[in-house]
Amino acid sequence: MSLSLRPSRVSIQGKKYLWLISVASPAMAGIGALMLIAGASPLWSWFAIAVYYGLVPALDLLIGEDPYNPPDEMVEELSLDPWYRSLLFATIPISLLSLCLSVVAVGSLDLPFWAVLGVLLGAAATSGPALVIGHELGHKPGRLDQFGAKIACALSGYAHFCIEHNRGHHVQVATPEDPASARFGESLYAFALREIPGAMQRGWQLEARRLERKGLSFWHWRNDLLQGYALHAVLVAGSVAAFGWPMLVFFVFHDALSWFHLTMANYVEHYGLLRRKDASGRYESCQPRHSWNTNHIVSNLMLFHLQRHSDHHANPSRPYQALRNFEELPRLPSGYPGCFLLALVPPLWFAVMDRKALEWAGGDMTRLNRGFTADQPQPAGTIGAG
Repeated sequence: MSLSLRPSRVSIQGKKYLWLISVASPAMAGIGALMLIAGASPLWSWFAIAVYYGLVPALDLLIGEDPYNPPDEMVEELSLDPWYRSLLFATIPISLLSLCLSVVAVGSLDLPFWAVLGVLLGAAATSGPALVIGHELGHKPGRLDQFGAKIACALSGYAHFCIEHNRGHHVQVATPEDPASARFGESLYAFALREIPGAMQRGWQLEARRLERKGLSFWHWRNDLLQGYALHAVLVAGSVAAFGWPMLVFFVFHDALSWFHLTMANYVEHYGLLRRKDASGRYESCQPRHSWNTNHIVSNLMLFHLQRHSDHHANPSRPYQALRNFEELPRLPSGYPGCFLLALVPPLWFAVMDRKALEWAGGDMTRLNRGFTADQPQPAGTIGAG
């Protein structure tokens, strides 16, 4: 089901306030933790997970998609409207508060293990998507934007994200050389074992080169990685000081699960898609068709249009509120939360997505990213997509 009305200035302006869903989204973990602190049932520990992975996929299915674009004459107006930027900054303290309330709930209450697990997963499901804020602000050149991105990434100790994403992933996306682009036939878990260390290594290398060009040591205080890790260390140290050493265990699992949430997003965004090479052996420029897209309304409003990933990669500087849909794009079967659930069960993911990827490639396996690098030409092969 899709929206039946064509977009107009009135409908676009009405949607303007629906973006508050993105601001409210990270509050779910905090609400659950606050209810626990107030003495409510331990079932509240699973509130965030129930919303993110129960309610949102159901609403995506029921409400459907919004395939329409903002009118061309409104794009500049939307891009310059400070309302949309302010929403990004408003989300950061809410994400931080949710994490802090989760720490208080786990550190101060005598909860059963299953409730601790629910709080932990809810906190990770909030801090992981907080990287969406780092993603959006990290593409902007302003110092305040860059600082906001650094704080958002520091919640989960993923300080290398903006560096690696902007200077690494956007350059090599949809190629075998990119650790953050999933290969055809690769499970989510195999991808995680390759992507997480690969992205971290690339982030460190890129920052080391930047500092070297400035004549600075990697350990200089201007290292953006070290600044981000220091912010996270302060958060962890404060939690340990307040509630003891068990908080170290909490943050080890919180951080790992938060990183895994980003990995799930990276996995579904480019699974199997490949940029072709020209006669000189260079990859074609990134086009909208090199990212999986989805226009599901609710999850897009929850994630600042991250799911219109096709336009983002083709036009990285375009702000979230102005991202466009295109015809003939490779399309996911659901919003990201629903696709994450699908990807967690590899046989189900392959059953749905391998067919879609083969259809995108016209049945030609050589047009899919199967992990063969530039010095390892992909063997020929054609499989019927039907």
